[in-house]
Amino acid sequence: MTENEIINSRYQKVAIGIAQRIAEGKFSVGEKIKSRSTIATTFNVSPETARKAINVLVDLDILEVRQGSGAIVVSKENAIAYVKQFNIRNSLKSLGHDIQSHLKLQKKEMDRLSGLVQNFLDQSSLIKKEFPFEPYELTIGEFSHQGKSLQQLNIWQQTGATVIAIKKQGNFILSPDPLTILNKGDQIFFVGNDLSSFRMQHFFNS
Repeated sequence: MTENEIINSRYQKVAIGIAQRIAEGKFSVGEKIKSRSTIATTFNVSPETARKAINVLVDLDILEVRQGSGAIVVSKENAIAYVKQFNIRNSLKSLGHDIQSHLKLQKKEMDRLSGLVQNFLDQSSLIKKEFPFEPYELTIGEFSHQGKSLQQLNIWQQTGATVIAIKKQGNFILSPDPLTILNKGDQIFFVGNDLSSFRMQHFFNS
């Protein structure tokens, strides 16, 4: 906020403060408003800011400045309308801030989602680049050979499938070493035929 905006904000707050008092009946039509110095003290602003606030209310036909009498209340209805308009404007401003806040949050979430999608695509591309054909996928459940290595399991002889990748706790292992241990929850990517796939399912999830 610039210095000019701060000054404008101050005299507008004073103006709406006086208008609210008129709207609430604390100042009656025909009654003289306190002097500029008293208003300045009440709202903790300079006499010049108080003068500008009074001028705003004069322009809105809420007050009238009479020579020798000061500022006189001339319309409660206009004061009520001004207060109502101010509240609507503030509500719209608050709504605008809320919308901007939600849009920023939405953008942040979209950026995060975009990152997750890109990570997924990168990992998918890695698999496809290394193995351009479509592999079978299997998540290991309960099986009797828990904690044994690929070499110990002798998978190709048992099922006819060739293991090309393993995913452990979110990390891909491409062309896994024969000594790689398999455990429940690991994902196996393998190639073979439908019979090999059936045998793998039976071998790891029986």
